[in-house]
Amino acid sequence: MSATGWIKDRLAGPSPGAVPGTVTGTWPKTSMALPFIGMLLILALDWFSATALTVEPALTAVPALAAVVSRRTWYPLVVGLATEAVAFLLAWYNGVLGQSVHTATVLAIALVGGIGWVSATLRVRQEQALAEAQLVAEVARRVLLRSVPDRLGCVRAAVHYAAAAAHASIGGDLYEVVNTRHGVRAVVGDVRGKGLAAVETAAAVLGAFREAAHQEPELDRVAGWLAVSLDRVLHEGEHPGVEEEFVTLVLIGVRPDGSVEIVNCGHPAPLLLTPGSPARALELPETVPPLGVLDPADVRPPVQRLTVAPGDRILLFTDGVIEARDHRGAFYPLAERLPYCAVGSPAEVLRRLHEDVVRHVGHKLGDDAAMLLLHHEPVQLPQQATTELVPTA
Repeated sequence: MSATGWIKDRLAGPSPGAVPGTVTGTWPKTSMALPFIGMLLILALDWFSATALTVEPALTAVPALAAVVSRRTWYPLVVGLATEAVAFLLAWYNGVLGQSVHTATVLAIALVGGIGWVSATLRVRQEQALAEAQLVAEVARRVLLRSVPDRLGCVRAAVHYAAAAAHASIGGDLYEVVNTRHGVRAVVGDVRGKGLAAVETAAAVLGAFREAAHQEPELDRVAGWLAVSLDRVLHEGEHPGVEEEFVTLVLIGVRPDGSVEIVNCGHPAPLLLTPGSPARALELPETVPPLGVLDPADVRPPVQRLTVAPGDRILLFTDGVIEARDHRGAFYPLAERLPYCAVGSPAEVLRRLHEDVVRHVGHKLGDDAAMLLLHHEPVQLPQQATTELVPTA
């Protein structure tokens, strides 16, 4: 590498190019002209000033402004050099070249320009680190919380997930839908707490569900399988606060004939929406604690059974939805609002619901929120044409 190239790399610092999965600077490119506009304003002020007082010290703000509005690390240095030239021009015009005010201004401009270069370099590096973290979080979300196909067996499905953590796309809420030989099975749950520990627990529960949903014919035994897996994960590793860890979740199974099974372990009850009727909560007569509270051997939740007709919809959600408060402290009335939002495909319904929740709160949700909508729509198999057998002579 040439000496010129080495100096350029040292001064330029890290490249501010966009990293996939990130939204770069909020300032438009035209804002890079602001330091020069400020410089011209200071020149005009000094030119038209009728007093002998020089405004040269105000030039120290120009390189500082350059560090704020630009993501190019070299820009504060370039603006600083231009500002130094303007400072000497003003000092010559005002006849203060040999005075201390000019000397102090020149030193201050050099110092501010250097600080601006350092701050711009650090900011770009932090933006790159944040972009990489966001990209990793997005990949982890796609692996852990996989996208839900529009059609699975006898249902159409859609999911909407919003993480509360800033700059994160994954939190403590979990969901999954699988098509098994026992029908379509789904889970929605909420891990106590946030952060990496909650993500680790959610990953263990989802991994166990993806296996148990295919293996276990009974839905309550699927819950038992999840309880065993959760207990093993919490006690095998160095998991902080294991005594206080638990997971609330609801399991649901839908068969092509419309028979539905629900197992609820301390989770908000799903909502059943029948066309032309208000939403109805599918409450269980018996309260079951969340997984992680009881010994896995004692996890025997009751199974709620019902029958749905084609066109019926079942909404599973986490408490981040129903506990969303407005400025007066009122909770979001999900059961009341669901019929008004249930228009169109499952994905459109969840989009309207999320927008309605955000309008109710007035800002970004403060807790993780997941919603899963199952629309019972059995596949109509075409009738096979029958052929008459004509006896041959």
